[in-house]
Amino acid sequence: MEWWQFLLAFFSALGVLLLIGLPVAFAFLLVNMVGVYFLWGGTSGFNQIIMSIESSISTFVLVPIPMFVLMGAIMFHSGIARKMIDVLDHWIGFVAGRLAVLAITTGAVLGALTGVAMGSVAILGSALLPEMKERAYAKSMSVGPILASGSLAILIPPSTLAIVLASLGGFSVAKILVAIVVPGLLLAMMYATYIILRCVFNPELAPAYRVPQVPMSQRLKETFIHLVPPVSIIVFVILAIFYGVATPTEAAALGTFVTCILAALYGYFNWKVIRTSIASATSLSIMVLIILTGSAGFSQLLSFAGVTTAITSFATDLPVHPLILLILMQLVVMFLGMFLEQTSIVLVTIPIFLPIIHALGWDPIWFGTIMMLNLEMATITPPFGLSLFVMKGIAPPDVTIGDIYKAAIPFILINIVLMALMIAFPQIVLGLPNMMN
Repeated sequence: MEWWQFLLAFFSALGVLLLIGLPVAFAFLLVNMVGVYFLWGGTSGFNQIIMSIESSISTFVLVPIPMFVLMGAIMFHSGIARKMIDVLDHWIGFVAGRLAVLAITTGAVLGALTGVAMGSVAILGSALLPEMKERAYAKSMSVGPILASGSLAILIPPSTLAIVLASLGGFSVAKILVAIVVPGLLLAMMYATYIILRCVFNPELAPAYRVPQVPMSQRLKETFIHLVPPVSIIVFVILAIFYGVATPTEAAALGTFVTCILAALYGYFNWKVIRTSIASATSLSIMVLIILTGSAGFSQLLSFAGVTTAITSFATDLPVHPLILLILMQLVVMFLGMFLEQTSIVLVTIPIFLPIIHALGWDPIWFGTIMMLNLEMATITPPFGLSLFVMKGIAPPDVTIGDIYKAAIPFILINIVLMALMIAFPQIVLGLPNMMN
């Protein structure tokens, strides 16, 4: 079988299984097993695929995933996150498009705590959409910012998807967690700036209203009690990784331990919080690890069928500038993002992209961070971005799927602008990683 025939058969079978509703992890596993049967000599090849599955998840690199997820779950279920949002609400005061800006700042906080775009969209949509409608916000200025704020979860460390990407790509988890800091904050600032400027020049999009005044003394007290401690934990985790004081695994474990202490000091740490946090962290971690089990087998099948060598040779021999190749690769990710969720895209593309990255001499941290931004955009890209359907499920009946698509477009364009900046100025991504110990 020619390499292109194998690739066509693999993706055709995978597409059929996904269309009939089979979970992506089991779809990959089933297609891998069929490929092993035909390429590796029948049932004897199953021993190799079992060893590949074991080696793909029995790695120290993946330990931070359940730890970071548990840390965010404790902050969320204990009510610490809710208090942080209230403090931010008091500080924002009156700015143009106040509730939309609040959605962005809150999304950045929830992104650091949950790492899941759909979860942030669901939380913020349920909390802010009713008030936005009451304040006569335009649909584009209520739905759009909430969609954008949810997608920030992927680019705000500690990001589960960044750890998955680094694990599959075989590069430094610590460096990619640090690399996404500047792009994540820059993207949040670009979102907020766009909202404010648009509402200044077109006030009807977000009519002004009187905001209750909170005394400065109360705001400072709330900040030191409810905002500084949890933010300090997140900053400590990132700095510990940045300065080489702790590995990502050690930083994640210590951050989780300190979060438990903080929740106990607030009086929020009880058996209900423990049970709920552990249950949600376990289910999410298992989902990620099951999806990863298909990666090693898929990579080996690609190599065995000659796909990896053929695609690498084809890409490097193309008579085009490497920049054109980079753009084409990101267009592939962007296209897949219209139909698949992010972890599945990573699982499909990284085994194919990685040899090309090495052959062209690109920094994998730089490429991985650009891809992370692209995956972040995938959650709000029509027609099938997952956050779009989460929004449709919680939005008022008068908000159509067409309204949601239109509201997402300006924020997709902002993502593309930032991606262009990251490609033109690699130091936006590599500045902090290059300073690490």
